[in-house]
This record gives sequence, C-alpha cells and structure tokens, in this order.
Amino acid sequence: MQREKPGFETEKTPLNFSKGVNSDFSFPKKEKLTNKKLFEALFTEGKALKEFPIKLIYLPTHFDDGTQVKVAVVAPKKRFKTAVDRNRIKRLLREAYRLNKPLIFNNIEGNFAFIFLYLGKKTPTFNEVDTAMKKLLHAFINKESDEKID
Repeated sequence: MQREKPGFETEKTPLNFSKGVNSDFSFPKKEKLTNKKLFEALFTEGKALKEFPIKLIYLPTHFDDGTQVKVAVVAPKKRFKTAVDRNRIKRLLREAYRLNKPLIFNNIEGNFAFIFLYLGKKTPTFNEVDTAMKKLLHAFINKESDEKID
C-alpha cells in the first residue's frame, strides 16, 4: 500500500471548469424532468437545437422547488429495439450532461426544461456524445444570450 505524500491532491476536477455557485458535477433527483404535462409541452411548444447525434428541446418555465434546469433524456424505441441499447444511450447522455452542466448553470438566467433526444442510428461512443453535448450547450447559451439582448 502506497502512502500519499503531503501536499498532493488526489481528487481532480474534470475539464477544469471555473468554480461557480453551481459547479458541482452531480445530477440529483430534483433536476430530473418528471412532470408529464411539462414533458408534453416541451414537444408541442419547445424550441429545438440540433448537433448530430443529439437534439435539444427546451422551454423557459418556472419550477416550485427552486431548481434552475430540469432534464430528461430520450432514446427512441423504434431505432433501438433492445432495452440494453436504449439504457446505454441514455446513460451516456446523462453522463455527458452531468460533466458539462456547469456551462449551463454559470451562464444562464431563468429556469428551463430540457429534453436531450438521441437521433443517431447506431450506438455512440462517449466521446461522440460528449463533443456533441458541448457544442449543443454552447449553442444554447449563445442563442439565449442573443434573445436576452433583443
């Protein structure tokens, strides 16, 4: 068993995000989108952004529990017949969001509901999902900041 030398940091923060108010990398239950009416409203009234293989559908809203963003992930049953494949895709989407969540929390004002919809035809790698998620979140931040200015 190796002993750690004093002064060495064993815990590393991924991707070197600036420490903000909500820069934790957790994905608690209160941030999961479970309201069926809001879920349906997202598909009917929501605005969409695409960065293949992910589509982001979002809607400005208000939450009573004080959360800023609530998220749902979707993998289509029509393209991925087995639950194993769908669950893997959803797990990858949640993990990519969880790691890039500080981008959203440190750069937006207001409350939003998100749905991340997987559009690809084959099971992705984490790197594909992560790069698409980063591009999608940056596009969302740019679009929202442009709308605030107008």
